[in-house]
Amino acid sequence: MFNKRIMGLATAALMAISGVASAQEMQFFRIGTGGTAGTYYPIGGLLANAISSPPGSRACEEGGSCGVPGLVASAVAANGSVANVNAIMGGTLESGFSQGDVAAWAQTGTGIWKDQPPADKLRAIANLYPESIHLVASADSGINSVADLKGKRVSLDEPGSGTLVDAQLILGAAGLSEADITPEYLKPDQAAERMKDGAMDAFFFVGGYPAGAIAELASQDDVKIVPIEGEIAAKVMESKFFSEDTIPSGTYEGNDEDVTTIAVGAQWVTSADQPEELIYEITKALWNDNTRVQLDAGHAKGKMITKENALSGLGLPLHPGAERFYKEAGLME
Repeated sequence: MFNKRIMGLATAALMAISGVASAQEMQFFRIGTGGTAGTYYPIGGLLANAISSPPGSRACEEGGSCGVPGLVASAVAANGSVANVNAIMGGTLESGFSQGDVAAWAQTGTGIWKDQPPADKLRAIANLYPESIHLVASADSGINSVADLKGKRVSLDEPGSGTLVDAQLILGAAGLSEADITPEYLKPDQAAERMKDGAMDAFFFVGGYPAGAIAELASQDDVKIVPIEGEIAAKVMESKFFSEDTIPSGTYEGNDEDVTTIAVGAQWVTSADQPEELIYEITKALWNDNTRVQLDAGHAKGKMITKENALSGLGLPLHPGAERFYKEAGLME
């Protein structure tokens, strides 16, 4: 009888331990971002920290992480929007950031995706913040407008980036093509280094301001943020994904006036194959009060990531887990 009682208690204890272990089973979740000198990467790091709560972490109510129990999220440097979408569809990333135009075109198999199979399982977690289109030129290049790029050495960013897609749209709106410039395909930090050496006249970058590579360049060399406005901007904004934007004076050293440009939404996307409960918990962690504090303190663009704008400009369906959260939060019917 005594032995049976001991065995019963031991079994109960094992079951309890097993229950804790399963509740705290470690799960990894990657967020594909962009180059380390852009905006996606630091924002990805902030969100990865916010949604993580590794096994054994102190509980949220005790001052610990308010992320998803057992989740270990990480920001992965990548080539940007197009590369992230392809990686999510290929199963090598669980989620990633993408420009709103790229995500919508990919999911529907239209626009730049018209000759490829649609990424029909691509789903949205949230719209995050507006990404400003930067056109950066050296001060002595004589470039004061998009039209002035003709005949110049211009970096359009790497293949796989959303910047390359939008740079091509802007050139087209100005009646130019890559044949009218000397194009290079470099990340912004590499393009900035070339500009310092006098080997680059201008480069495009799409991302939240202030962008690290541009801020560093402007602190060392005379550069100009070139406006994207007038008929060229109007033509690009015929697409619902773009809106008028302003890069405020003083954002970059030596640029003491507001610069008119256009912006596109940065969105957090995933696959429909990701479990509903996991994405629900991630979305819930994204919008809790603890994350709000981290976003406000962590990056200039963090303040612009708000629950009220989470559904703005989405051109693809929400993941069912995210949709459930927004319905519970009263943000959608």
